[in-house]
Amino acid sequence: MTTPGVALSGGGASPSEEARLNRQREPLPTDVASLPDLPAAYARELGRALDVLGLELAADARSAIDGHVRLLLAWNAAVNLTTITDPAEVARRHVADSLAAVQVIRAGPHESLLDLGSGGGYPGLPLAAVLAGSRALLVDATAKKVAFLDAARRAVGLTGRVDVAAVRAESLRRADPGAAWDVVTARAVGPLDDLVELAVPLLATGGRLIAWKRGDISVELAAAARAAVALGAAAPALQPVPEALVLAGHVLVIVAKAGPTPAGYPRDPAVRKRRPW
Repeated sequence: MTTPGVALSGGGASPSEEARLNRQREPLPTDVASLPDLPAAYARELGRALDVLGLELAADARSAIDGHVRLLLAWNAAVNLTTITDPAEVARRHVADSLAAVQVIRAGPHESLLDLGSGGGYPGLPLAAVLAGSRALLVDATAKKVAFLDAARRAVGLTGRVDVAAVRAESLRRADPGAAWDVVTARAVGPLDDLVELAVPLLATGGRLIAWKRGDISVELAAAARAAVALGAAAPALQPVPEALVLAGHVLVIVAKAGPTPAGYPRDPAVRKRRPW
């Protein structure tokens, strides 16, 4: 059997291909202490971003965030977690972008947090590290990404407050009908009206969906507003991400749940596609 994505000639694998195959057979690291330190450029970029955001991180939170980045970069060669591999860019475009929501989250109930489509762990893991009084569930439908999330929460000391699950977002309410989260986050995951339909049924009354978006989202916002009102939430509110983070056009979309959600939501993906908001 050949390995997908590796072209084998009749004479066997080339030396570079053989090295790649050998790397794939090696177990992926789970101990942050065994990994290379992050460069000074990472620390400078993250420090600048924290100043812009007005955040001061506790030592254990900073250690967890940095350890997560080190593990992400180590795993990324084998598991496609991010296209951003420069540590300074990871600090800006993943870590800082995730932490842009901290003050918004702190302004309301945030004892429990659900991160939909967590992938490489952004924004869920940095938020969990900083929000020390919160518990978090990171969900993703891809088993390899969930394996990374599980390794990362263990490696950075967050097992007591962070759980992971390999599940599709639309299955969560059926799996646990009584679950009611204070905050649901979603970063770069699907159209906004879909996110509203998936997230609002999972929120406690007074809870909030926080979605990361960028660019012109006027059409998405109109559809999301219709979905929000129908599902018992307020129309979306926008919180721009500080321009000084050099994340042009990035915005947080906040949808607050005001009352109960009617039965039957979220609908199956095929139904949502046939009958969009």
